[in-house]
Amino acid sequence: MNVKRVGQLILVTLIFVVLAACGSTSEDANSDKNSGEAKDSKGTITIGQINWPENIAVTNLWKTILEDEGYEVDLKLLEMGPQMAALASGDLDVAPEIWLPVQDKSYFEKYKDEANFFENPWYDNGRVGLAVPTYMKDINSIEDLNESKDKFDGEIIGFESGAGTMLVAQDVIDEYGLDYKLSPSSTAAMITSIKNAVKDKEPIVAPLWKPHYIFSEVDLKFLEDPKKTFGEIEQIYMATRDGFDSDHEKVSNWLTNFKLNDEQLGDLMNKIKENEDNPIEGAQKWVEENQDVINKWMK
Repeated sequence: MNVKRVGQLILVTLIFVVLAACGSTSEDANSDKNSGEAKDSKGTITIGQINWPENIAVTNLWKTILEDEGYEVDLKLLEMGPQMAALASGDLDVAPEIWLPVQDKSYFEKYKDEANFFENPWYDNGRVGLAVPTYMKDINSIEDLNESKDKFDGEIIGFESGAGTMLVAQDVIDEYGLDYKLSPSSTAAMITSIKNAVKDKEPIVAPLWKPHYIFSEVDLKFLEDPKKTFGEIEQIYMATRDGFDSDHEKVSNWLTNFKLNDEQLGDLMNKIKENEDNPIEGAQKWVEENQDVINKWMK
């Protein structure tokens, strides 16, 4: 065999080797890609979160449930205003806590044609109002506040300014002609202020809501609201972006079936608080102990 013929055979052999290697690499890459698609085929669901005890509890609960079902869940910390805007624009999948008929009425009216508000609440025994420590025996109604303005330095200690309850609290000031300033802060800062005031037996008034663990930690009372500006019984609803029910039909059905009573929500919030450095652990413990309840939602 001459040198030229040998060279040709070597060249052909090298070409087959290279092609075989490329084919193998391509197949492996496609295999990896398909494996990744299968793993992530259920997709990512984004849920809005607000730093309220019941909200932290419920969002971590659904993160646990959905991740157990193979979804990825991204909790986005957003105040109420930006959260509702993100839901309407499609940048957020789920807003888990809309208080109606009073607290979040303004957001419902603004976005009802741009998002899907659920017809039935997941919690139906909420209450909202101005609260003071129980040792303030002479303050029992919102109408009593102007007479005691100096005790409170004319200030109502509030939380995040965009919350529906903060908007209603300002309506209360106007409706009752209160010579008070509503001071926004954060939920954590408001709770700390309440605890410090109660510890020192000092006056404080703040907009609060039930369910909230603060009522089990310090003795507080709601002030009577003769004009019913805060409303009476409030219900908590979920809302999803337009099209979510068709993109994630199963999840939409699960969320529709979701419902908690006082005992269940209280137990969930307590487990989250016991694991406040890692709330997902608290949610996982609740899930383990309440699988029968969850199974009803997952029908």
